Amino acid sequence: MSKPFDYSKWDNIELSDDEEDCHPNIDKESWFRMKHRSRVEREENEAKDRARIEQKVAGYAEPKEDLKKVSETMRQTQIGATDGEKKPAAVKSTADSDAEATTATKPTPANTDSAPNNTSNDTSTSLATKSSPAGPARDLGAMDTYHEFTEKYADLVEQFMALPDLAGSEEFLLRHGDVLLQENASNYLLLASLEDEMNGYHDKMKRTARQSQIITSIAELAKTVKTHPGNVIRPFFQRLKERLHLEEFLAQTKAFQEKIVSRAVVKRQEIDRERAQEARNEKGTSLEDIPLEQRLGPGGLDPLEVIETLPPGMVAAFESRDVEQLKQVLMEMDADEAEAHMKRCIDAGLWVA
Repeated sequence: MSKPFDYSKWDNIELSDDEEDCHPNIDKESWFRMKHRSRVEREENEAKDRARIEQKVAGYAEPKEDLKKVSETMRQTQIGATDGEKKPAAVKSTADSDAEATTATKPTPANTDSAPNNTSNDTSTSLATKSSPAGPARDLGAMDTYHEFTEKYADLVEQFMALPDLAGSEEFLLRHGDVLLQENASNYLLLASLEDEMNGYHDKMKRTARQSQIITSIAELAKTVKTHPGNVIRPFFQRLKERLHLEEFLAQTKAFQEKIVSRAVVKRQEIDRERAQEARNEKGTSLEDIPLEQRLGPGGLDPLEVIETLPPGMVAAFESRDVEQLKQVLMEMDADEAEAHMKRCIDAGLWVA
């Protein structure tokens, strides 16, 4: 018969405690009470942090749903963002909060107080969503100056301006977005809208303004989702199929058209003033157009009255601004008479002494 197993070595088992590291001169029970109190306070603080973070994450639920819809739309149209581009601020902020929540909800180490009541899951799930694979971006190449752009692509932009509906605009942009989504194209459409209204082509202005708003809205949407404008052409027109987004776009277009009308009025007034000023400059400003108090000379005499009393030779010299002719006329006159006429001319501001 084999020798029975000896269990006596387990008769006096000393349970170890991870926290049994107190100094021999310190009362062990006091030490444990202090450690227990510290642990309880730490757990309470962790619970408060979890509650705060969960509340913060809940606040991002709505923006996350909106961003999810946009991402889903872009995924369905097989259009992604460019590799290496930064996430939108809302996505980054939400991801940061999710990461913080994940850290806060990690299982806490078991201890003698919490081990029997530990209900936390062994596996924690990250709330952060995986980013969709980025799609290829279109390279627009070197940007042309506005003059170079108009020379190359004016006809193409004019074709886009003449499109009557949104469906045709979408297809045209899908074919020529590398040109029409440049800033120069947006500037061309803006100036064309203003020029049409100034020339009295109000209906044409309204159509051009709508096309301008399409380009502007696509650029703004691309900026919001941090991607190339060409990547949001289909999502933009897909959004316009929803009544709410279509009404919003039409309202923005109407407001833009009203601004064009107001600006055209101001611009016409400016042009009229400039033309009137040019006409006055070509004609020359006459003394009759200047008020009496402004045309009086340093001696208080009215130059109009003085010039009417001058001899014809002096009048001709002043009108032609010929100094030599004036000197010749004065030399032919009596000295006292010439001196009297010149004094009146100086007092009237016709001659500077």
